[in-house]
Amino acid sequence: MESGELRGVYEAVLAEVDVGGFGPPLDGELSAEQIVAHLAANDELMSEATEAVLAGSPFAYYDLETIHRPQLDALVSECGGLDGLATLLRGTSQKLCALTERLGPAAETSVDTHLREGFDLIVDEALPWGRTLDLHGRVHLPKHLAQLRTLRGVGPGPGA
Repeated sequence: MESGELRGVYEAVLAEVDVGGFGPPLDGELSAEQIVAHLAANDELMSEATEAVLAGSPFAYYDLETIHRPQLDALVSECGGLDGLATLLRGTSQKLCALTERLGPAAETSVDTHLREGFDLIVDEALPWGRTLDLHGRVHLPKHLAQLRTLRGVGPGPGA
């Protein structure tokens, strides 16, 4: 995924966060605050992996789909709620996009990747890092954008 496309998906997520008006999640689902906290924490992990790839260092990437809610809730509290989380996500997403722009041929570097998107996508193998970033932009972010839209009662919308 081109960094411009990735930035566009983040812009859609952040625009949805800025609209606000989220209702409570269904039992077992994440709240809007927890979703944004998850995305920001995941961005930090992806940035670490991208920096390692750029430095030629080995790295393994584990997504935070299974992160415990107490850690998400701690990040929500630390940021002071949705506005602070949106500011954090703006920073983490900008950093990740800027690092992505620098990848070039390094995007083909294999990185041990362990991720799960519900029952639809399970990866437990080495992938070119660019492919993992592509999955992030085309599957992971749209999934959470759809969740945010559902919490606002507007449905997943196009591209989700």
